[in-house]
Amino acid sequence: MEHLEFKFSVVGNATTAAQASAIVGVVGSGNLEVLIENEDLDGTCEVSIDTSIHRFGATWERVLADFVERHRLSNIRISINDGGATPAVVALRLDQAIADLLRGSR
Repeated sequence: MEHLEFKFSVVGNATTAAQASAIVGVVGSGNLEVLIENEDLDGTCEVSIDTSIHRFGATWERVLADFVERHRLSNIRISINDGGATPAVVALRLDQAIADLLRGSR
């Protein structure tokens, strides 16, 4: 397993979450689990990833930076347990999790 950590900041207006947390996905072959939590992080977005696929930190960073910027996230902690998901599946699961967090459904 490889463990990756990233921290992002957005400038300007940030998105406000409607609930404390949201979880989507399931860890398995070609998939991942995403937990998003609303937390006071001094305006940053922190991401922690545990993945079975090594040496893709730069790809993870690009996908996550795009996601954070698109959704203008601050004070959000994201935890990802990856089972070998492609970048497209990562983006899909992240979008699903933030949609759940913002609309307040569980």
